[in-house]
Amino acid sequence: MTTEKPQGAEATVIIGQKIRPGLEREFEAWQEGVNTAAADYAGFLGAEISPPTPLQPDWVVVYRFDSIAHLQAWINSATRQSFLDSGSRYLDGPATQQVVSGGTQQPDPLVTVVVTHRVHPDHVDAFLAWQRQMSEQESTFEGFRGTELFRPIEGLQDEWTTLYRFDSAEHLDAWLTSPERKEVLAEGEKFHDFGMRTIDNSFGSWFAFEENGREVPPPSETKTSVAVWVGLYPTVVLLTLALSPLQLPLWLGLLVGNLLSSFIMSFLTMPFYVNPLLRRWLRPPPDAPATTTRLVGLGLVAAVMVFWAGVFYLVTTQIWHLP
Repeated sequence: MTTEKPQGAEATVIIGQKIRPGLEREFEAWQEGVNTAAADYAGFLGAEISPPTPLQPDWVVVYRFDSIAHLQAWINSATRQSFLDSGSRYLDGPATQQVVSGGTQQPDPLVTVVVTHRVHPDHVDAFLAWQRQMSEQESTFEGFRGTELFRPIEGLQDEWTTLYRFDSAEHLDAWLTSPERKEVLAEGEKFHDFGMRTIDNSFGSWFAFEENGREVPPPSETKTSVAVWVGLYPTVVLLTLALSPLQLPLWLGLLVGNLLSSFIMSFLTMPFYVNPLLRRWLRPPPDAPATTTRLVGLGLVAAVMVFWAGVFYLVTTQIWHLP
């Protein structure tokens, strides 16, 4: 069923933008500056930049604030307008923008379709009934994770916004191209004027977690690499020990081991070991002292890796000698 979200609580704006070819790096550096400026505004919770993927053709920038009022203050600010003026040379056409308020942050790496409708005030009841019908059909498809419906926001957005979430691009595409969806679309002919965009959220699956309902920007590439190392070392050593009695040839052992380690890292090591262990270092709260967080995090990484190195040294030299 569709969950209708009232205005209130946290507010999120999703901005899609095409970038002129060859200027992607300059745009990303400029956008980082915009995000840094946004962090100085009241109510800022986080910002993320997602480059294009085969599923998501545009660059997508997401801002999260603790209220519509604070989000609106940033969107309409002279600071942001100044950045837009200076960065116009990177942009290929106007941006698209959707604002949602009070939505649920998802800890899973989902693929989301954002659909916007302009609905005449006299047709709201019919639109809501049609949306319920759409959601009932959608919920029968494999991979469906939920639908959220957001009312227009006075002074900021005139459209109704619906978020459809699936667990993979394949499952989403099965729904979008299905006869069932086409039939429901035909029944809602008066609502045929809509905009639709897909957001691929799968890039952050190993580090998808939230803290007290608030999500902060994803960790840097350096932190990501160190965190993967923390999880990969014990995973690979334990797999090597587990597979050693089979005495597989090197090429086959690596083939099987890499496949198993990928699954174990994605479904066990990262979500249940690394993410909880390094949570405050990977995604520190906005008000956490940066130096303290960095030192504590690096100290924890060093202690964990010394521990694993000591354990595996004893296991492989004193307890179990590999064949």
